[in-house]
Amino acid sequence: MFPAPAKAVTLPAMLDRVLILSVFVVASCGLAYELVAGALASYLLGDSVLQFSTIIGCYLFAMGVGAHLSRYVRDEDALARFIDIELLVGVLGGLSATLLFLVFAWMSAPFRSVLYVVVFLVGVLVGMEIPLVMRVLNRHRAAFSELVSRVLTFDYLGALAVSLLFPLLLAPTLGLARTGFLFGMLNVGVALWTAWHFRAELGGVSRRLLRGGVILILLAGGFLLSDRLTHWAEQGLFGDDIVFARSTPYQRIVVTRWQDDIRLYLNGNLQFSSRDEHRYHEALVHPALAALPGARRVLVLGGGDGLAVREILKYKNIDSVTLVDLDPEMTGLFTTSAPLVALNAGALRDKRVKVVNADAGQWLEGDVGSFDLIVADFPDPSNYALGKLYSVPMYRLMTRHLAAGGYLVVQSTSPYFAPHAYWCIDATLREAGFQTWPYHVYVPSFGEWGYILAGTRPGFTPPSQYPVATRYLNAATTAEMFRFPPDMTPPVVEPNRLNSQSLVRYFEQDWGQVIR
Repeated sequence: MFPAPAKAVTLPAMLDRVLILSVFVVASCGLAYELVAGALASYLLGDSVLQFSTIIGCYLFAMGVGAHLSRYVRDEDALARFIDIELLVGVLGGLSATLLFLVFAWMSAPFRSVLYVVVFLVGVLVGMEIPLVMRVLNRHRAAFSELVSRVLTFDYLGALAVSLLFPLLLAPTLGLARTGFLFGMLNVGVALWTAWHFRAELGGVSRRLLRGGVILILLAGGFLLSDRLTHWAEQGLFGDDIVFARSTPYQRIVVTRWQDDIRLYLNGNLQFSSRDEHRYHEALVHPALAALPGARRVLVLGGGDGLAVREILKYKNIDSVTLVDLDPEMTGLFTTSAPLVALNAGALRDKRVKVVNADAGQWLEGDVGSFDLIVADFPDPSNYALGKLYSVPMYRLMTRHLAAGGYLVVQSTSPYFAPHAYWCIDATLREAGFQTWPYHVYVPSFGEWGYILAGTRPGFTPPSQYPVATRYLNAATTAEMFRFPPDMTPPVVEPNRLNSQSLVRYFEQDWGQVIR
C-alpha cells in the first residue's frame, strides 16, 4: 500500500489562513490603541485607575456598538468593508496618540471630550472587524464551531502578545506616539495583504491598494517624525525651550530651560524650578538633619534629581547616603547631564552616595539596615500607585529601618491648596505610630508647600541655627515654618489605608477645587 498523497492546500484554505493571521494582528492593534489612550490619559490627567477604567469601559461599549452595526453589512460586501475598516482604523488609531497630545498641549479644555470620542470611534471600528472576518470565513467552512474557536483563539493570542510587549518594550523604547503609528501601519498592512490575496474575489483592487499605500506612507512619515511632533506639542504645553524629553516605563521626563531657569516636569507636572528649588530642598532636609548632629546614615526615597542629596552632603558627619529611585533614566540624567549635575553639585557622583533603582516599598522589605534620617521625597499622591507610598503599611515599614532617635521627613503637598490631603498624611503617620511635627514653606513656583517631620520619640524643637550654609533658612524663617495661620486649620480626615486610599480621593478633591 502506498501512502495517500498529501492533500494540496486549496485556494480557499490559504485565504482562510490569511484572514486568521489577520485576526491576530487586528486583535493586537485594537488592544494597543486602548493601552495607548489609557497610558496617555494617565500621563496627562493622573489617576491611572480612573483613566484606564473609563477608557476600557468606553472602548468595550463601543466594540459592542460596532459588532451590532456589522449586521447591516451585506454578506457579499463583508470582505470589502473589512478592508475599508482596516484602513480607517489604521488612520484613526495610528494618529490617536499624536492627535490627543496636540489637543492637550494647544487646546487643553476639550481634551477629555476628544479623548473619549477617539476611543469610541476606534472601538466601534474594531468591534466590526471580527464579525466581518467570521462571516467571510464562514463561506468556506461548514464547521461553524471550529471557525469560532480558531478566530477567538487568535484574537486572544494577539491581545496577550501586545499586553506583554506594550509595557516591556513598546512604550519605553518607542514612546506612545510611535507605538500608535506602528500599529496603524500594521492595520493598513492587514488591509493591503487581504486585498491582494482576495483580489480575484474582489474583482480588482487597484484603488484600494493605491489608497492603502498612500496611508501607509503617511503613517510611516508620522512614525519617523513623531519626535518632532511631540516636541512641538510639548513646546506649546511647557512654553520654555525643551532641552530633554524622554518616555520611560514609569513616566514622561521633560526638562525645560529659559534663561537661567531650569525646570523638571514628570508626566506634565512641575517638580522644581532652579530659581527657587533651594527653598523646597532646604526645608525638606535641614530642620531634621540639623537636629541630628550624630547622624551618619541617610536614606532618600524618591528624589532622583539629587537635589535633596546635595543638601544632605553639606553635613560632614554624614558617612553614607542611599538614594532609592524607581527610574534609572531619571538618576542617569542627573548624573550625566552637565547643567543638571551643576544644579545638584554632582551629588549623585559623590563617593558617599549609593544609587539604587528599585521600587521603594519592595526595597525596604529587604535587609537594608537602619538609617538616622529617612527622607521621603515622592511625587504627589495623584494616583493609587503613588498613594500606596503614603499609606500606613509603608510608614510602618519605614519604622523598621529608622534608627533609635532618628527622624522621617515626608514631602506632603500643600496645606493651603490641598488641606485634606496634607493632614491625611499627618494622620497616616500618627496611625503608623509616629509623633509628628507638621511644617510648611512658601515656594514661589508651587505656592505654600508642606512637609511633616516624624519620629518615634516625643519632643522636637525647631533649630535656631544651622551648621551649614543655607540660602533661605535661618532662625526666623524656621520658626515661622512650624506655625500655621488660621486659614490652614486642620480638617477632620481619616488615615490613608491601602484598602481605601482615602489620600488619593482627598488629593483629587482638593486640587480639583483649585483648578475650577
